[in-house]
Amino acid sequence: MTKTPQAAPATTLQAMPRATSPADPREPQQAPRIIDAFTAPDGTRKKAFIPFVTCGDPTLEVTERLLLAMQEAGADLIELGIPFSDPTAEGPVIQQANLRALAGGVTTDDVFAMVERVRAAGLAVPLVFMTYANVVYGYGIERFAVREREAGMQGIILPDVPFEEKAEFAEAFAAEGLDVVSLIAPTSHERIRTIAREATGFVYVVSSLGVTGVRSEITTDIGAMVELIREANPDVPAAVGFGISTPAQAAKMAAVADGAIVGSAIEKLLAAHGADAIPYVADYVRGMAAATHAT
Repeated sequence: MTKTPQAAPATTLQAMPRATSPADPREPQQAPRIIDAFTAPDGTRKKAFIPFVTCGDPTLEVTERLLLAMQEAGADLIELGIPFSDPTAEGPVIQQANLRALAGGVTTDDVFAMVERVRAAGLAVPLVFMTYANVVYGYGIERFAVREREAGMQGIILPDVPFEEKAEFAEAFAAEGLDVVSLIAPTSHERIRTIAREATGFVYVVSSLGVTGVRSEITTDIGAMVELIREANPDVPAAVGFGISTPAQAAKMAAVADGAIVGSAIEKLLAAHGADAIPYVADYVRGMAAATHAT
């Protein structure tokens, strides 16, 4: 790296109570917001640990219990993958998770219904979907946004939708009080600033070019990327994903950004342990969350 990582200064933010029921996310007294994941009880900025799971791997019933366990273990926001047959941004681990879920017959409507159930069961952290444009197109953009809001979600990440095409989706989701989260990859400085200026919810900082997956080392100058994001939009948090799998990596990324995102390492545990994976994933999330929060 060309710069010494500096911890982010505390920034005052307005916190809000977290939800205890699957209320309409447009009701601020009851629903979580994405910014809550990055907000300490005293209103200052805190680091967020963000795990990812593919819904329905190995079953939706396991996913429900897993989400509650991850919340208990310290997850601040959770990404939910909607199974898709061609997840182009994903490496082989998450690709296989998608195939397992699809083989089990999981549909988009099944995922919405699962979110409603787990919200009713006490899941209070913010939730965002990670899925692909074809899933949303096939369902109908406006219809998908309405159903997502009804289910109790806070936003969506569409890794195959470039910045130039984001507006086609953002308008419908914004009308339902939902954020379309922007991804920023190692690219030109001016493009980073342009995307950051219009970002809402949080910025997903892609640590490395290529697909998701565990990496032994992350060499991208994440600190420089986050600096550009903060210059362009100081109010939007920036969390780093792609390749993070160890507490040391999570702490390193959280030291220069606002949080760490982990998916493939969790899906490896699910692939190895199936329906018995919940305690293994909970222990892993507990350690990763502790490392993230300690920075």
